[in-house]
Amino acid sequence: MAGGSKFPAVVEADLPVGSAVTPSGRVSGVHRIGEPFVDDLPFTVDELVALDDALTDATRLTKVRFNVYVGALGEDPAAGVAALFPTTPEAERSVLIAVSPNQRVIEVRSGKGVEDRVTDRVAQLGVTAAVSSFAEADLIDGIISAVNVMSAAIGRP
Repeated sequence: MAGGSKFPAVVEADLPVGSAVTPSGRVSGVHRIGEPFVDDLPFTVDELVALDDALTDATRLTKVRFNVYVGALGEDPAAGVAALFPTTPEAERSVLIAVSPNQRVIEVRSGKGVEDRVTDRVAQLGVTAAVSSFAEADLIDGIISAVNVMSAAIGRP
């Protein structure tokens, strides 16, 4: 991923009550049900809609469930993804694209039910598509590119 960050450093003392900085550097905070989100979320509503559209289109095209995780993966990212993957929706017939921006890591895992279609080559195509956008500091575009390229490579069942 690209060097530098488009997010300023966080000063813990300036955070609102109920917020903390996680080991990955992400700010985690309490959200009360029924209250609107007022914090600066990492993605805009338009970006989230674009990601949702890409995930929906990819799943419909391939009949493979696409899942995305963005966050810390632990000291051993491969082990972190291995532990995370079984907890994702429909893991048996899904793909997980896990991105840890602070660690500059992207990992792809697929379930046993789709391993004949989601090959190492398909995963590598997704990673390559994502990395080119990450180099331009565009996280969401990289994730969407990975989903689109992988779904095109997997194709219809």
